[in-house]
Amino acid sequence: MTRVFTVSDSIVIDVPPEAVYRAVSRPCDMGRWSPENLGTTADPMGDPMGGPTGDDVIPGTTFVGRNKRGRFRWVTRCTVTAADPGRRFAFRVHAIGRTRPRLRGPIASWEYRFEPAGEGTRVTETWTDDRRAWPTFAADGFDRLVTPGRTFAEFQVRNIGATLRNLKRELERDHGV
Repeated sequence: MTRVFTVSDSIVIDVPPEAVYRAVSRPCDMGRWSPENLGTTADPMGDPMGGPTGDDVIPGTTFVGRNKRGRFRWVTRCTVTAADPGRRFAFRVHAIGRTRPRLRGPIASWEYRFEPAGEGTRVTETWTDDRRAWPTFAADGFDRLVTPGRTFAEFQVRNIGATLRNLKRELERDHGV
């Protein structure tokens, strides 16, 4: 079986691109939409005030993501790689740990693209597996252990779909759509 390194999905949200970008570029709020992410905490290696809040996000900004899957909890250190208001927001995950992100190395990249779609925005969320150095058998074994019998690519398809649906529901509600 060929290993899948990138998956993505899109949804149209009846809100302007700038408003969708403002929401997504606030990593501290991602837990409102993601089935796995719980938001962010202060990065002791970066911003001591709790991480980026949106308006201050620029490439190079770091944050610590808090995550859960079932009863398992972990944290990741992330760095913003793109912050183009109304067009693109991206970050890479490059450290992971149970309570502190100590294990360093390429893990994953996340990207959100925003394109005008009528009066709204087509949002495309993309996950890329950055574990390129891992042999396929090792990645598949690890993935099946930590994602209910699936590869990360298969698992992320479900997560991305849920995140986009939740984002659409909340933003359209907040904008009176």
